[in-house]
Amino acid sequence: MHNEMTLIFSAVSENEAFARNAVAAFCVPLDPTIDQINDIKTAVSEAVTNCIVHAYPIKPEEKFVTVKTVIDGGTVHIVVSDNGIGIEDVEKAMQPFFTTKPDEERSGMGFTVMESFCDSLEVTKNTPSGTTVSMTKRVRGADWKTNKS
Repeated sequence: MHNEMTLIFSAVSENEAFARNAVAAFCVPLDPTIDQINDIKTAVSEAVTNCIVHAYPIKPEEKFVTVKTVIDGGTVHIVVSDNGIGIEDVEKAMQPFFTTKPDEERSGMGFTVMESFCDSLEVTKNTPSGTTVSMTKRVRGADWKTNKS
């Protein structure tokens, strides 16, 4: 099965839950386990929150976040991108506890969380500006283990 959707929404915190739930609902035909759907929701939440908090320091409500989700067989590919200020040093930003906003009580664990809940994570700088976070998650239905031969 191949299916895809693209969401484009304003970079405001109210839309984080929308994105998380929309991607989760889109994945339902794969019959994911509760743990798998929660992993997907958490990873999307972290990626979208990063865009909202870090990408657009000025007038975020006038900027957009894009979430593209592709189902290819039993794998979900999720790409979250923005056209914001970008990440100066991606490698440094991906280190646990690194944050550019320590005064806002940010934990700096967003990329670590995404990586732990997905099978793969790639963070790239966009040209001329912004960031793209690409994640994949293999999903097997709840009955996959019992029917596996």
